[in-house]
Amino acid sequence: MAMKRGIKILVAEAMEEIETVPVDEAEKMMNDENVTIFDIRDVRELDREGMIPGAVHTPRGMLEFWVDPDSPYHKEVFATGKKMVFYCAAAWRSALATKAVQDMGLENVAHIEGGFKAWKESNKPIVERPKKEKK
Repeated sequence: MAMKRGIKILVAEAMEEIETVPVDEAEKMMNDENVTIFDIRDVRELDREGMIPGAVHTPRGMLEFWVDPDSPYHKEVFATGKKMVFYCAAAWRSALATKAVQDMGLENVAHIEGGFKAWKESNKPIVERPKKEKK
């Protein structure tokens, strides 16, 4: 089956329309009270590799539901007015996620260039997923 618009095209299109934050800039944002960093990776990735300190785990599959205030799954962390910075493993899922919430009407959104892989390769701080979140 030939794809009309495969993942490479979708990611490239998203990258043209969203803000991408370099790893060093993202590290500075970690302690900024006007920024929330969201980890959209699967819990198994978090358990295996850890996460950025202070990041809020938001499964990619629930993102749009958690963002929408009319959804029964809405989470208040998305209604704070703070800048939202997303990341995944390699910045593909986060590019699509950032584009999706931007399309929903959120304006102050971005994602981390190179994702968690670039974060680790830059020797930035990593913490284990909080135990209370483990199921």
